[in-house]
Amino acid sequence: MLYSESKFKTAYEMLKLQFIYKDIEKIKNIKILELGVRKGISTSLFLKLCEENDGKLVSVDIADCGHLYKNKRWNFLHTRDDNFEKIDKEILKMGGLDVIYIDSFHESNHVKKIFYHYYKLLSKNGFIFVDDICWLPYAKSSYRESSGMYDANYKVFEKLLEIKFNNRENLNIDFSFNDSGTAKITKITEAKIKEPKKVKKSFLFKNWILNIYKIFINK
Repeated sequence: MLYSESKFKTAYEMLKLQFIYKDIEKIKNIKILELGVRKGISTSLFLKLCEENDGKLVSVDIADCGHLYKNKRWNFLHTRDDNFEKIDKEILKMGGLDVIYIDSFHESNHVKKIFYHYYKLLSKNGFIFVDDICWLPYAKSSYRESSGMYDANYKVFEKLLEIKFNNRENLNIDFSFNDSGTAKITKITEAKIKEPKKVKKSFLFKNWILNIYKIFINK
C-alpha cells in the first residue's frame, strides 16, 4: 500500500513531498536511490512514481525496513549508505540514476562523502534531494529547540553552498525551508564536480577605512 494524505503527521510532510514530486513526476522509467527510510513516507511517494512511470527504487537503511512494502519495483538494502560496493552493484543493474534522496546520517562531512560518490552515477538533468537543511525549527525558543540539530542542519546547508560555490556551471541548487527543510540539486553538466570551497566575505579597502573612522568618532 501507499501512504494516503490522511496518514501524514503534519502539513509540512505534504509540503516537503510536493517540493520533491513536482520536478520528478514526469520522468519515464524513473530510477531512484533512497538513502534513509525510517517510517517509509518518502518511500511511499517514490513507489507511487515508479508505479506510474515504470520505474525502479532502491532504498537503503541501517534499520531493517524491508517489511514496510511488498512491491516488485522496490529493492531494500539493509546496510549503511556508504557501503558503496554493494549499493553500486544495484545501481548498475538499474542502469544509472535519475533521483537520489539523502535522508540518512545528517553530518556535513558524511553528506558530502555520499553526495560526491553517488553524484557521478546520476544522469544529466537528474536530481539530488537532501533532507534536513533548515535550522529554524531548532533555534532558541523555537518549537523544536535543539542546539545539536541546529548545528547539524546549519552545517549541512553550509556544505551544500560550498559545493555550489565551486561548481557554479555544473549544478543548480534550490531550497525549501518548510519544517526541517529540503535542498534540491540539479545536475546540469556531465563534468566531474570539484571539491567544496569556503564562502568568504569580500574585503574592500574603503570598508576598512570606514570602520576605522567609526571607531575614532565613537571614542
